[in-house]
Amino acid sequence: MTNSIRSKFLDKPYLIWAALFIIAPLIMVFYYAITDKSGAFSLGSFAQIPEYLSTILLSILYGIAATFICLLLGYPFAYFLSKHTERTQRTIVLLVMLPMWMNFLIRTYSLMTILGDTGVFNSFLGALGLGKWHMMNTPGAVILGMVYNFLPYMILPIYSVLSKMDNSLLEAAQDLGSNKVHTFRRVIIPLSLPGTLSGITMVFVPCVSTFYITQKLGGGQIVLIGDVIESQFQSANNYNLGAALSFVLMILIFICLGVMNHFDEDNEGVVI
Repeated sequence: MTNSIRSKFLDKPYLIWAALFIIAPLIMVFYYAITDKSGAFSLGSFAQIPEYLSTILLSILYGIAATFICLLLGYPFAYFLSKHTERTQRTIVLLVMLPMWMNFLIRTYSLMTILGDTGVFNSFLGALGLGKWHMMNTPGAVILGMVYNFLPYMILPIYSVLSKMDNSLLEAAQDLGSNKVHTFRRVIIPLSLPGTLSGITMVFVPCVSTFYITQKLGGGQIVLIGDVIESQFQSANNYNLGAALSFVLMILIFICLGVMNHFDEDNEGVVI
């Protein structure tokens, strides 16, 4: 079997998977978004979108906040991780990935146990005589839940790029008179930008569209666009409005991805 024939057969399973689980759901979302409950063509669902504009903006704000915190925590962690020996790197990467092996719901419930008024954290504060700190059902708890669940998605892409960086470039910068700060700013950061943008994308997208975190850690007091979409499909039984909101959210996410890809293309030709 020639390579061309083999390649034709190898990509068929992926094409079938993409058609069933990517293209078909998108077509269904688009169909429900442009029809009413009777199945007739209608843009009435899109006409209701302005009513949820504040919710969409709040979702983007929460997503930006959580992504920014993940970047502040994830980049230094990935950088110092890349400086360790290969054996240490494998061990720490395993520890970073370990929470991802657990179900998303279990991780969120465990965080509820930690942050609750009678949880582990407040019990520790009480033992120190510092009193209790109410954290559940607050914006901080929701953002913390996003950071807790999605931080590995920021660490791993950045670490992957930094660990493969050519050390000779760093040595060349130092030979040319650059100090550590200048080398980090002019060499390491530009070279690690693809991993950084991948991490930002992988964190921002689920943060904007999440709904379970807000329900459990926000106590229903914080409503994001994911909560509205979930309620339209589950309780309100309004598939058309839910699909329209999903379609708008998808467009916003594509716009964000396009902006980040634009920054990535702008930095491909950076001369260090």
